Amino acid sequence: MKIAYFHCFAGISGDMTLGALVDVGLPLEVLEGELNKLGLANWQLKQEKVQKKGLQGTQVKVLIQEEKNHRHFSDILEIIENSQLNPADKELSKRIFYRLAQAEAKIHGTSLEKVHFHEVGALDSIIDIVGTAIGINYLGIKKVYASELHVGKGTIKCAHGLLPVPAPATMELLQGVPIYSTEVEGELVTPTGAAILTTLCENFGSLPQFRVERTGYGAGEKDFPIANLLRLSLGWEEQPCYNQDQAVMMETNIDDMNPQTYEYILQRLLLAGALDVFLQPVQMKKNRPGIVLHVLAAEEKIEQLKKIIFQETTTLGIRTYQVAREILEREFWPVETPYGLINVKVGKMGDKIVNLAPEYEDCKKAAENQGIPFKLVFDLAKEGAYRKAGMG
Repeated sequence: MKIAYFHCFAGISGDMTLGALVDVGLPLEVLEGELNKLGLANWQLKQEKVQKKGLQGTQVKVLIQEEKNHRHFSDILEIIENSQLNPADKELSKRIFYRLAQAEAKIHGTSLEKVHFHEVGALDSIIDIVGTAIGINYLGIKKVYASELHVGKGTIKCAHGLLPVPAPATMELLQGVPIYSTEVEGELVTPTGAAILTTLCENFGSLPQFRVERTGYGAGEKDFPIANLLRLSLGWEEQPCYNQDQAVMMETNIDDMNPQTYEYILQRLLLAGALDVFLQPVQMKKNRPGIVLHVLAAEEKIEQLKKIIFQETTTLGIRTYQVAREILEREFWPVETPYGLINVKVGKMGDKIVNLAPEYEDCKKAAENQGIPFKLVFDLAKEGAYRKAGMG
């Protein structure tokens, strides 16, 4: 599957997005030809290679002979709907503008029907958004990922006066998106850039696992202490043979608790929904031996598990951080043995079985009930599972 990764180390804007798409292979003549289907006059595109802090990128400028025209959301939808654009480009363009309109309506306390676009209603912004939709579809991009967004700092002057960076519409669009700021003064993420990326993007963060085919750079007009470029990498997603998800790891160091209580605490945490709990011996300050309690859990279980840790241990603080997990697909097979049914956990990588593990509690119960060694039940269950899998 064709995917794209936007590395927004200098933010993102509409013109930077167009420049990046052209730099990775969208022909300018194709872009202009498709944009002409909007039926709008008095504009043209100019493409040039520029240097930003020693790095080369493509700058695409929208040259217009139109005064700044402020349009309503409905006006823009009408332009797109009445155009000769293909259905996929129409649909994506409207999705981006709809997301932008929702943000504008919320911050101005109005309805979608009454949303009045200022800067983003001008012809150059329409070209940027519709041009992005054209480029994404032309290049065959099916999934979009992005880095955390560098948003800049300071203030900007716009139709509503002097506003903080990020602008209110941008900040509304970036709800739930990881952002950061450095000492770079200026608006690095524009409302147009934020609307494009938050409409397209499936996940924000580190590079996904994919085979990079090509990389391009879209240049912004301004110059900053950092290279004002948007990096876009295209490639093919390598489909893993396992499942992937996110979890949270909680850790705390303990050196002053009765060790007899650990068994009780571990059971409470597991019963409350922890995915895994384990202990790690460490040497702590003043050369005291201690224990690190590790608790792996899904996001929605964190608060409940934190309460248990604080209530049941002597710790005064907990560290938490996100972790990525790669998980084999799992099934449970009931396997008949001379000592009853034993459930066996089966781990699969795609269609291939790579692990067979009899359930500990089932084996323990059978061993206790029959008065036989645990290892005998375990081995018989595993042997039966291998036969069931056709592996001997």
